[in-house]
Amino acid sequence: MRKIHSAVIGAGFIGPAHVEAVRRLGFVEVDLLAEIDPQVAAQKASQLGLARFTSNLDEVMQDPAVDVVHICVPNNQHYSLVKRALEAGKHVICEKPLAMTSQEAEELVALAAYKKRVGAVHFNNRGYPLTQHARSLIRAGELGEVLSIQGVYLQDWLLFPTDYNWRLEAEQSGDSRAVADLGSHWFDLAEFLTGLAVTEVCADFATFHPVRQKPLRPLESFAGKILKPEDYQAVPINTEDYATVMARFGPRARGVFTVSQAAAGRKNYLLLEIYGTKKSVSWNSENPNELWIGRRDGNNEVVIKDPSLLDPSIRAFSDLPGGHTEGFDTAIKQVMRRIYTFIAEDGLEQGRTPDFPTFADGLRELRLCEAIVRSARERRWITVEPSPA
Repeated sequence: MRKIHSAVIGAGFIGPAHVEAVRRLGFVEVDLLAEIDPQVAAQKASQLGLARFTSNLDEVMQDPAVDVVHICVPNNQHYSLVKRALEAGKHVICEKPLAMTSQEAEELVALAAYKKRVGAVHFNNRGYPLTQHARSLIRAGELGEVLSIQGVYLQDWLLFPTDYNWRLEAEQSGDSRAVADLGSHWFDLAEFLTGLAVTEVCADFATFHPVRQKPLRPLESFAGKILKPEDYQAVPINTEDYATVMARFGPRARGVFTVSQAAAGRKNYLLLEIYGTKKSVSWNSENPNELWIGRRDGNNEVVIKDPSLLDPSIRAFSDLPGGHTEGFDTAIKQVMRRIYTFIAEDGLEQGRTPDFPTFADGLRELRLCEAIVRSARERRWITVEPSPA
């Protein structure tokens, strides 16, 4: 397989995770790390063992050796950077959301098609072996007709009013926070596993801390000291800490989902349960190597992540034998493997169907999120615009 060269824009939490994941593929070379803050760029590049780094994004776009650009920066920069990368002839892997609005996302879907470049969105939960196994069971009819879908996505990192991050600022993150940041992953996984599309939503939002205390300097500046009131600035918050969403899936199935970033003790808990006329399945991200299968007329069972126990069609999602756990970083690697293999094998030119989340999936997420936000504001059921063909 030919060598692919990439650049990653963004040196926060997820940018380095992208670097580490694609390096593990063996046929991808990370040539460049870009970050607006030159000091951060240098520090992160050193930690990752990268020889090249820059704070000049033009260097990324103009480098003829770079085949793929990863966008791992705050949400309000996605649209412009994706557009620049596509216009420069690069394939693009973007963190969600793809853009700030569905109209922007529509433009990017069209531009990627026009430029004949791969556009992928990083919905990493598709990369777990047991979510893939659950999908194979559902698609094979093992659950029967899907009747209901329920679950949560809970975190506690914004529990206290002194917790602060750029995602709290609507001008950087968008009109929605908890639903856009976490709910997008849950709904993508629910639709991906079941093959059912959400047609209508009814949502209720809550902002538990309408005012938060924003540190006046970078948090690192406060290391080794106790913060005082004068170290903070009171900032009004206009996005949700919590949401519950009722949803109608396809012609008959129903669902309910709760998301919260103020759930004490829950660090990164995505739970998805799918109930059919024959069986049910349950999976959660904090115990990703087990899949619960429920029965009315027999014993329930737990499937352990073991390639020999998985559906043969998806065994390639597990690289390690049974008893060897695979988690968040490996799921990222599995998604990246499919994107980069598609690029290396000229999947677009061959007319192959992508086996990874695309810009069309990113557009779908934005349309769904916009409907949820509108429902919460208008306090009524809202129809979700259909997915692009």
